[in-house]
Amino acid sequence: MSESRVIAIVQARMGSSRLPGKILCDIDGETMLGRIVRRLQRARSLDAVVIATTCVPGDDATEGECTRLGVPSFRGSEHDVLDRFFRASAEHRASVAVRVTADCPLVDPQVVDWVVNEFSAADVDYASNVLQRTFPRGLDVEVISYSALERAWREDDDPSSREHVTPCIYRHPDRFRLHGVVNAEDHSGYRWTVDTPEDLAFVRKIYTHLGHDEFSWQDVLALLRQRPEWAEINRHVQQKVVAYREPSP
Repeated sequence: MSESRVIAIVQARMGSSRLPGKILCDIDGETMLGRIVRRLQRARSLDAVVIATTCVPGDDATEGECTRLGVPSFRGSEHDVLDRFFRASAEHRASVAVRVTADCPLVDPQVVDWVVNEFSAADVDYASNVLQRTFPRGLDVEVISYSALERAWREDDDPSSREHVTPCIYRHPDRFRLHGVVNAEDHSGYRWTVDTPEDLAFVRKIYTHLGHDEFSWQDVLALLRQRPEWAEINRHVQQKVVAYREPSP
């Protein structure tokens, strides 16, 4: 692929185990998926935003929402998310894929640009702000070269790893060139992702109070300094642990 094409691939499905249908939940007059798409579309480093959903009938609604939002969708495996992600990247001619999940309605376009720019400057296979967490959970951005993604797609034979797309890459610095993007201050204690009703209640408070979606993540930090009790709404929620085994040689 000679043409440089940076595509955000958003993993989205209706079948969430802890909060089914969450991607279409209302957040101050817009769906969660709509909030994510509109925020990503303001990232200057992206050439397009694509939604990677599943082939199960329940995700007909996801495809319909993509049509409403005016963004392309790709439908693939429900559980082999690496396969779905790779095929979506290939179909849309991505030379660089930016991985975002559809449970992050506070995703920040400036953070996306930051990670993409560092990926380019460092000349690596993979860059992210999750190798060392200093950003709130829910601002996760992973940037992967198409060649590294294709290699992981070919070599990773662990179903639990393929469900999470990138473990085969970031757990193997001996095989891939990695780069971590780190913020000067550690804000990793904040939880801004949506997996539970408490998470959704927290995000709804942010949007309702701010009244628009063009705020930055620093605006949210400033708001939480004024209202620290809001961060307690979902602080107790435990993040799922990614199971993993080494790929076969």
